[in-house]
Amino acid sequence: MEQEVLRAPLVIEYPFSRTVGPAVSAFLTGLREQVLVGVKGADGRVIVPPVEYDPVTAEELSELVEVGPGGEVTSWSWVATPRDVHPLDEPFAFALVKLDGADVPFLHVVKADESAMATGMRVTATWKDEHEGHITDLACFVPEGS
Repeated sequence: MEQEVLRAPLVIEYPFSRTVGPAVSAFLTGLREQVLVGVKGADGRVIVPPVEYDPVTAEELSELVEVGPGGEVTSWSWVATPRDVHPLDEPFAFALVKLDGADVPFLHVVKADESAMATGMRVTATWKDEHEGHITDLACFVPEGS
């Protein structure tokens, strides 16, 4: 006699919400307003994106500092064939950008020709048309003057 296999639908979820705290909240609000902010660390370094606690001393941080919108590429990697999960649908660079007024580079994307990419190049932020207070409000960086 053939036994019937019992089946039941199973959905695995981890629904939760998270508060972002004052530093990250200020960063996201700044993105919505097309302003980039960092936080001053215990040693005076400006960290972008801002963090709640100093990475060296673990002191709570609260002094927000406006940075950018321009900066310098400190390192980069070329993406010749973007995939669906990438932020741009044309070739681009993932880059560490040290924003003006910041001491710690910030990871984002640069939209430029590969031949134009160079460590030390100056870039500036460009913004999406609609702003929601998400990191994707910052569309990309482009070479200054372009």
